[in-house]
Amino acid sequence: MSAPPPPLVIVGCTASGKSDLAEELARRLRSTIMAVDSMQVYRGMDIGTAKPDAATRAAIPHLMIDLVDPHETYSAARFADDARPHLHAPRRQDQGPLILVGGTILYLRALLEGLFEGPSANADIRARLATEADRIGVPALHARLKAVDALAAERIHPNDLRRITRALEVFEITGTPISTLQTQWAKDHPAINCTIIGIRRDKETLNRRINARVKAMLAAGLLDEVRTLKTRPEGLSKEAASAVGYAELLSYLDRRCSLEEAVERIKINTRHLAKMQRTWLKRFLNVRWLDAAEDQSGRELADQALTIAAGA
Repeated sequence: MSAPPPPLVIVGCTASGKSDLAEELARRLRSTIMAVDSMQVYRGMDIGTAKPDAATRAAIPHLMIDLVDPHETYSAARFADDARPHLHAPRRQDQGPLILVGGTILYLRALLEGLFEGPSANADIRARLATEADRIGVPALHARLKAVDALAAERIHPNDLRRITRALEVFEITGTPISTLQTQWAKDHPAINCTIIGIRRDKETLNRRINARVKAMLAAGLLDEVRTLKTRPEGLSKEAASAVGYAELLSYLDRRCSLEEAVERIKINTRHLAKMQRTWLKRFLNVRWLDAAEDQSGRELADQALTIAAGA
């Protein structure tokens, strides 16, 4: 056994092909893959999270998958605590670097850089903001956040009340935008040494891949998977129930929309997720990008990635 080499990190938008690249690299390097995905931690949420199948997991060791049941809550801080020991675990001489792959950029930053915690929660501020959200709507609070912290507003979905509330709360308490505090915190906490490789595709290609991915998930039984989850006596956590692909089909099963409308919403929300991921990835200044052609094979991408890693 020897000290582990720096991890290799594969990032990219949903449906960009990062998992295929990670698996090809893992086969060549005899590496273990760590999934950095906020939904793949949930047992029973397999199809909609694009979790690797049993055959892939039998051939390539995977970490940080199927950790909790869907009714349990899970967070970036908990992920970092659970995943960090794997970064420092010794490896055999014939093993390659640990490969991190996933689209939950907040979880990745929490693991590699640590999490900015900020001031303690203020119950009065949160209660007031919750009341205002009911009265004027969550998008109105998002607009308020944009006025005081445009960078944070760009990173936070207009309907993500929890994160909007936290950003406004921090600004009220400190008088400083949370994005500014996060940037300063990051300067004072050096990140873990690693090589980050990103897959980048043009918008039209990515949208076609997203549509094909949604179609494949439905053909693989995503609706039945959601139906099974819905019947669990423990219910679903807020995080699990809000996952793209699950939230929309839950609405269909609750007769709040047609199946066709639910499927279209999945595509739209997946495209929006990809846009948010692009925004988050801009904060990783040391990403080495691969511009993937539509017909480029995983083997060709792996060749390029290994060249980049060798020169890192």
